[in-house]
Amino acid sequence: MEFAIQNIVKYYNFYCDEQTSPITRDWFLVGKPFQVICLLGFYFYFCTHLGPRFMKHRNPYDVTIFMKLYNIAQILLSIYMISQGTTYILFYNFNMNCQGLETDEDTARWMAREVWTYYMIKISELLDTVLFVLRKSNRQITPLHLHHHMLMTVSAWFATTYVPGGQGILIGYVNAFVHMIMYTYYFIAGCGDKYKKYLWWKKHVTELQLAQFVFLELHSINSLFYECQYNLIYKLLTIFYATFFIKSFGSFYYNNYIKKVK
Repeated sequence: MEFAIQNIVKYYNFYCDEQTSPITRDWFLVGKPFQVICLLGFYFYFCTHLGPRFMKHRNPYDVTIFMKLYNIAQILLSIYMISQGTTYILFYNFNMNCQGLETDEDTARWMAREVWTYYMIKISELLDTVLFVLRKSNRQITPLHLHHHMLMTVSAWFATTYVPGGQGILIGYVNAFVHMIMYTYYFIAGCGDKYKKYLWWKKHVTELQLAQFVFLELHSINSLFYECQYNLIYKLLTIFYATFFIKSFGSFYYNNYIKKVK
């Protein structure tokens, strides 16, 4: 038993100290996994048990103004990430076939900072579900919604801790564009019933999300045939989860926009 515990401690220290990025390992909520595990554990418990019980005999909170400010903030953050990603991809010799981690120290720190910012944005987006709870919109708290938010946060933590750069930048770049459109839709939807006539493009947001996962999967598959300083396991994980989300969002799209029409 003692030997097993020693091995666990040994591997924990190896993967949480020696294998982490020397640039980001001491940054806020980076490095030690228990921090993000505790955060997501509380998020899941609040959104599925604690929050609904708290709201059971209460009227929905009016969070309209906060939601508008929140959506505007998410739009602006997405635009910022798009601008940083565009600069990097266009002017720093980004290789679309296979991009390894940056060797220039200044560029590496810049990219690490942007990856960490993306990670913080994913954490802030957990408020989406919290607002559902406070508004008693429990029908929107689906397994897909929870899994998507939690997995994206874990993936962002993983990228910030181990590979803050490389072709993984493309994931955040494309995702920021999709979220800029998505939160624009949310903002308009939150402005009142008189704006519903401008929301005819609701299903196209889901189509854009699906296109995002298809593009990222094809890009990662293509990168398998090229060598660079980007670990094979990260490419395979991108392919696996892109496939999972294509299936999940594809089922959602079929059930809501094809099956219902029929």
